[in-house]
Amino acid sequence: MQNKGKHLRVLVVGCGNMGSSHAKAYHTIEGFEICGLVSKGKSRELLNAKLGNCYALFNDMDEAMKATQPDAVCISTYPDTHEKFAIKAFENECHVFIEKPLADSIEGAERVAEAAKKAGKKLVVGYILRHHPSWERFVELSHELGKPLVMRMNLNQQSDGSMWTLHRNLMNSLSPIVDCGVHYIDVMCQMTRSKPLQVYAIGARLTEEIPAGNYNYGQLQIRFEDGSVGWYEAGWGPMVSETAFFVKDVFGPKGSVSIVATEAGGSGKSSSIEAHTKTEALRFHHADLDKNEKFAKEDTWINLEDEPDHQELCNREQRYFLKSIVEDIDLAAHSEDAVNSLRIAFACDESVRTGKVVSLV
Repeated sequence: MQNKGKHLRVLVVGCGNMGSSHAKAYHTIEGFEICGLVSKGKSRELLNAKLGNCYALFNDMDEAMKATQPDAVCISTYPDTHEKFAIKAFENECHVFIEKPLADSIEGAERVAEAAKKAGKKLVVGYILRHHPSWERFVELSHELGKPLVMRMNLNQQSDGSMWTLHRNLMNSLSPIVDCGVHYIDVMCQMTRSKPLQVYAIGARLTEEIPAGNYNYGQLQIRFEDGSVGWYEAGWGPMVSETAFFVKDVFGPKGSVSIVATEAGGSGKSSSIEAHTKTEALRFHHADLDKNEKFAKEDTWINLEDEPDHQELCNREQRYFLKSIVEDIDLAAHSEDAVNSLRIAFACDESVRTGKVVSLV
């Protein structure tokens, strides 16, 4: 365990895929000290073994909070527990890092944001793409394309085994277009810098293994005030096609920018967490035509040397979390963005269930 000087003592709640990655970050980053690992199942023992069996283990958050008195809490549990755990952490004067989505309802998300404000503590939501240099560049280049923008994105995941179990469990509380969609809705809002006006979405329940009324495939469309439009689709399950599962594309009057991930977008990669953030290259297409109405410029290929893997992205998220606390960064806009993207995602969910266009204004 780290004992060098003063460290931020972090209680890790949830030790699955994301919780494990965040715990590894805390284990290695100077400035953090893990004071406990919390989970209901055996994941805490498995994670502790990977970290050298040096941390206290708990199966209950209340017990862990009393025993460890943490400075911060990392929440990577299922979405239907996020609100309860986050508010509990703030009531105990802890900073919070929480995986997306912020809560399983928009009212819950607003309550979490308000609890952070009331406690005067930091709230960082796990929007991992905001810490990826290639995705940051993707957004920056979109601002050179003029307006309106057309944004096309998807992440269909063909899953079996433990990943299908994870997806089934997630769908007890949220649909794929809410759980995954908040990432890409957030990206679209960064690209347009415009107010979303309305959404329309469709969905399909392709298995009886998920609750009635939920769906494991969804597609959403967003219309923005500046005339921009966005499209996103997400599907989970053993029946999902891997054909064109990785589309990350934006175009406007002046051309287009596309993420080209030949390897990460290949067969068998749709269920890989590593592949979900990998970019490999950006292709910038210029719409300029010469006097013969032929393209005046060749496409520009941008290969960024800084291509972090999934663990490094989690490390960067946690370094930002630490920095926000140490430097007292104002995170009001961050919380507002997280609530806003979730509000849009739930409006899309409402559209699926009602079959109607949902107004956001």
